[in-house]
Amino acid sequence: MKKSYKIDVDCANCANKMEEAAQKTAGVKNASVNFMMLKMNVEFEDGYNPKEVMQEVRKNCKKVEDDCEIYL
Repeated sequence: MKKSYKIDVDCANCANKMEEAAQKTAGVKNASVNFMMLKMNVEFEDGYNPKEVMQEVRKNCKKVEDDCEIYL
């Protein structure tokens, strides 16, 4: 399953950090961040609940970029 989320991030470097953090989260098959569009696209592993996974993605992104936001 793939979903797109609106994000709020200040710079392209921060967006890259968010992408890396999302990709390392359990349940995420693939993640990409488009800084210009302020979007995060996430493909989930089979058997994982997207809402639960995105809560972890948000936590992981906040660790690397504390002022970022992902609108779930």
